[in-house]
Amino acid sequence: MVPDGLWERIEPLLPQHPRRFRNPGRKRVPDRQVLCGILFVLYTAIPWEFLPQELGFGSGMTCWRRLAQWHQAGVWQRLHELLLAELNAADKLDWSKAVIDGSHVRALKGGPKTGPSPVDRAKTGSKHHVITEGAGIPLAVTLTGGNRHDVTQLLPLIQAIPSVRGKRGRPRRRPDSLYADRAYDYDIYRDQVSGKGITPHFARRGVEHGSGLGVHRWVVEQTVALLHWFRRLRIRWEIRDDIHEAFMSLACSIICYRRLVK
Repeated sequence: MVPDGLWERIEPLLPQHPRRFRNPGRKRVPDRQVLCGILFVLYTAIPWEFLPQELGFGSGMTCWRRLAQWHQAGVWQRLHELLLAELNAADKLDWSKAVIDGSHVRALKGGPKTGPSPVDRAKTGSKHHVITEGAGIPLAVTLTGGNRHDVTQLLPLIQAIPSVRGKRGRPRRRPDSLYADRAYDYDIYRDQVSGKGITPHFARRGVEHGSGLGVHRWVVEQTVALLHWFRRLRIRWEIRDDIHEAFMSLACSIICYRRLVK
């Protein structure tokens, strides 16, 4: 469930758990087994309370609690940054361009960062916003309510791109250009993107399809599809937004790891 190479990168990032000698209590489930349980939920979308005990992952509550603790400690973000640095060192990041898009998912239990979807008969949902480099490797993701316009996450996503090391010189944070569909076609945002030293290539509203930008934008659509290959992300089951964001960040890291070892 957890490849050795991935575990070797995650283990040093996990918070240390001090042993209690005086009142040790119940034996702690090993972190790697708990991570297997978290990934099992991410892959299958099985409810936490139905996580099979015989698989040795610990209880669903143990896995849920550990996921939240590790997310709060910044484990998934640091893992993502580590993998991006390794990809950069291996010349597998295309900084000549980035691509951005958003996708709606239903949120059956509601919660923070949900809202009535304008594309799903006003049913409660959330949006996954993604920015990738030129080959579709995710650089950053954000979560909003289903009623938030895609363009509202344009600048937050650019700002969320971490400083990527892996090569000599200053870490890289900005792509040379940015591609997006017509939902992002606002002059004020074009100017703000240009002000960051990034050349915007946004499809124009009010013109016929066939701008030719689709040959660049398809990579982010593929990445969104890869994110939703993880069944726990196809529908938002979590009331707490931080738990869903933890799954999103972990899924991005898995996608990066697969591209690294490919």
